[in-house]
Amino acid sequence: MEDINVQLLDMDAKIPEQLVKNADSSYTIFINARLSRETQLKSYYHALRHILENDFSKFDIQQIEKEAHTKLTDGGLKP
Repeated sequence: MEDINVQLLDMDAKIPEQLVKNADSSYTIFINARLSRETQLKSYYHALRHILENDFSKFDIQQIEKEAHTKLTDGGLKP
């Protein structure tokens, strides 16, 4: 698995997480520190699913998000 860094940051309440692929091919997941612990975990697993599904090489953001949410609710990665 790739190197993954996780940072808790105070972000706008509308943003649960942000995922960045770094220049060295590692990833950084920024989790909103204002969220509940449960929502932070859900956000982490959501971002992790994007990494595992290699979503940075895909182009249709709507399909990427649809698949990520479906897998989370249908037995994919979840807390």
